[in-house]
Amino acid sequence: MRITNKIMQSNTLYNINQNKELQDKLNTQITTRKKVTKPSDDPIVAIRALRLRSNLNQVSQYYEKNIPDASQWIQLTETAIDTTVGVISNMIDECVRGSKGSLTSSDRGIILESLRQLKSEVYATGDSDYAGRTIFTGYRTDMKLSFQKNETVEYSIKEQLTNKDISTFTFVDDGNIGTVNETTYKDAGIVSEQEIAMFPVNRFRLSYDNLDKDTVPVIEQVISYDADENPITSTVCTPVVMSKDADPNPYRIVGDEDYADYDPDAAIFVPETGELLLGKNIYDSIMKLTPETEIQISYSKNEWKSGDLRPEHYFACESDGVKYNESYLTKNGRNNKQVIAYDVGFNQTIEVNTTADEIYLHGIGRAVDEIISMLDEISKVDTTVKKLESMQGNSVYDQDQVELRLDAAKKAQTFLNDTIQKKFESSITEFQGYLDKANAALTASGNRGLRLELVENRLGTQKTSFQELTSENEDADLAELAVELKSAELTYSAALASTGKLLQTSLLDYL
Repeated sequence: MRITNKIMQSNTLYNINQNKELQDKLNTQITTRKKVTKPSDDPIVAIRALRLRSNLNQVSQYYEKNIPDASQWIQLTETAIDTTVGVISNMIDECVRGSKGSLTSSDRGIILESLRQLKSEVYATGDSDYAGRTIFTGYRTDMKLSFQKNETVEYSIKEQLTNKDISTFTFVDDGNIGTVNETTYKDAGIVSEQEIAMFPVNRFRLSYDNLDKDTVPVIEQVISYDADENPITSTVCTPVVMSKDADPNPYRIVGDEDYADYDPDAAIFVPETGELLLGKNIYDSIMKLTPETEIQISYSKNEWKSGDLRPEHYFACESDGVKYNESYLTKNGRNNKQVIAYDVGFNQTIEVNTTADEIYLHGIGRAVDEIISMLDEISKVDTTVKKLESMQGNSVYDQDQVELRLDAAKKAQTFLNDTIQKKFESSITEFQGYLDKANAALTASGNRGLRLELVENRLGTQKTSFQELTSENEDADLAELAVELKSAELTYSAALASTGKLLQTSLLDYL
């Protein structure tokens, strides 16, 4: 093949251009510090870079955003629960104080005020929030756990209970002896000593008091479920609505066998206290049910006080045409929990929330309210006893009537002292149950926090590993590139020199 000067010139220019392209490539790698600037530079490195960057971005999202957010939620939950544990422990301490023998009026006043403050603190703690989201209200993070002010709004509530929720308490009928004073001590309506009575009463204590008086509660037993797991119910009984201060006395009707209006087949709804009083026969029939048999009680409440727990966080209910938690009534509905979970790793989530029904139960406030009511009642009777004793020997007053009322007041005082002491003793056990639930929730939250910490440590290691792999895959070796660039520059200079000499001669030089 004949090589002409034109061929040599073309080949030389091509090779010199290739050398310049190499210099440009090396210079770009040095300035960008990357091995490749476009996929065609090295497809294998480019594909590996895309995969590593994707993994690194995911790990960074988990490690830098999701985990800190989840950690803050769990920490705030633990702090709130820990506070609640302390408050319930203080309630137990107050009950222990109250159970130790007779109390003076001053002692009762201190206990009463302490319990009022502790009750308010429990539910106020339940309204804790994180970045504007209430942490104990499940998916309804934009809604507080309790009412923040007095409101009038109707709720139709269906409360799910079992026969294990029936409690027996001792009722003291003091005939309003605590209202006796210097002007009313001779009134015919004031009871005598023989009429003061104490007797046990079986009841369902509903979660709320001051209920709607015009709505008769419906007590139903779930006997089975249909194909869609909806309950099939039958009516257990239809209670009679009766005020606490009604005549005849609703408590004596179901509890005092010596009372003229005693009725073992009665079921009485007391709206002021939110109690369903059960006559002996009704009580026996319900207790024959298995402990797993669900009893649904439907009732209404219109008036709400600041601090009352909102029913949509606890029950299947309806208000203003909006139905809440309908799934709670299905076969396994009560096991449904509104879990808030964070993605904290590849195909890995962690639950961060604790729901109010695990800790902030209605029974805490209801138990405190009952103790406060009993302390108020005995304080009134103590005042009556002191007043009547001061009236003794004073000719201004009918001494026969004074003695009659004083005997009744002292009997009521004895009964109430005995009852309140037993109430304190039983409340220790009741509050200990709530404390156990709070401690269990605190332990569960702590375990989630420890698990999250382990995940965080692992992701920190993964992030470092992905950063190193990404760097090894993409980052250029500057020292090596500098040597290669210098070599390319020398090669380019030599090529120019040799080309210049070679192309100076041609065939014409020999003609």
